[in-house]
Amino acid sequence: MTEKIVLAYSGGLDTSIAIKWIKENYKMDVIALTINLGGMEQKDLDAIQRKAYDVGAVSAYVVDAREAFVNDYVWPALKANAIYEGYPLATALARPLIAKLLAETARKDGAKAVAHGSTGKGNDQVRFEVGVMALAPELKIYAPAREWGMSREQGIAYARKHGILVPVTVGSPYSVDENLWGRSCECGVLEDPWAEPPEDAYGWTASPEDGPDKPEYIEIEFFKGIPVALNSKKLGAVGLVENLNKLAGAHGVGRLDNVESRLVGIKSREIYEAPAGIVLLAAHQALEAITLAKDQLRYKSKVAIEYADLTYNGLWFSAHRKDLAAYVDSTQRNVTGTVRVKLYKGIATVVGRKSLKTLYSYGLATYDDEDQFDHSNAEGFIRIWGLPLKIQTQLQGDDFDK
Repeated sequence: MTEKIVLAYSGGLDTSIAIKWIKENYKMDVIALTINLGGMEQKDLDAIQRKAYDVGAVSAYVVDAREAFVNDYVWPALKANAIYEGYPLATALARPLIAKLLAETARKDGAKAVAHGSTGKGNDQVRFEVGVMALAPELKIYAPAREWGMSREQGIAYARKHGILVPVTVGSPYSVDENLWGRSCECGVLEDPWAEPPEDAYGWTASPEDGPDKPEYIEIEFFKGIPVALNSKKLGAVGLVENLNKLAGAHGVGRLDNVESRLVGIKSREIYEAPAGIVLLAAHQALEAITLAKDQLRYKSKVAIEYADLTYNGLWFSAHRKDLAAYVDSTQRNVTGTVRVKLYKGIATVVGRKSLKTLYSYGLATYDDEDQFDHSNAEGFIRIWGLPLKIQTQLQGDDFDK
């Protein structure tokens, strides 16, 4: 009986030719697994499924994982303020979910192996494989694109030779990945870090210069760190992100041009679009600023870096990441309130925030006649605060100013 393998199948260049290549080189029956994680581009999932069968898959599944993606991966990352080298993680958040579904499908269909379309230079190979290792260590893992050694041009030629339709041409070599939380674009002219990204590298956002000439104000309501309403309208997780992507994207909000440090040790240049992510992270941090104490904010900022690194490096299912998530959840118990954001010419600016759990006191902060702060306490506070410095100078000399 022929052994079965589950392939994470997007319908793009690498995974499309992988179905044929796996059959030829591994002599295995391919089960194609396509996972709908959303995005601005409305993909014809039925056509992708038919294409998998046409290329040679013995089974082809399409799974709608949008709700699970936002609720179980995006919201935890948002609560942690997980930002990697300046941008909201999107692809890195989707990979552990894909690994989970690969493992579940393999066990359900009796497959002994799983496969993905990542090359040997990227981060996704690590994320897929470490995720599967953590969840189903008995499964074999294959990475055909890492083995076949074909360039993108050679891959396109292979597809044409075998009559496989792919949405990539040599003249337009962008590699794009997108889900509800963000879109990434690399390759082609973008591989020159001196070159300004051409407008056709963007797909979700208007050029800031071409955005509306009047700002738009929006209000986002949070409950325990999770956004639950947009402009006073309660929305589900998917609907809220989709609506915010359109609203903010129309103003050119969410464009990022990054050169980042890949896990495998090289630098790469990618264009990111994350309209909803940019807005929600700014709003969430603004709400935390009035609902968390100073020590909570400072320590949580350290956790945010560690959380982002773990996610980026494919360690979502590690005990360490789960422990940090428990801490983050604890910090969010009072992060409830509303934030007002101005969208204008590519910039999302927080212009208001309010919460019934706020630590901000007008009576203590104001300088007008309603000032409730006891200024006489300042003198004693300063004496105690500065006492260690005063003593050290008196006993050890005055060389601290050199």
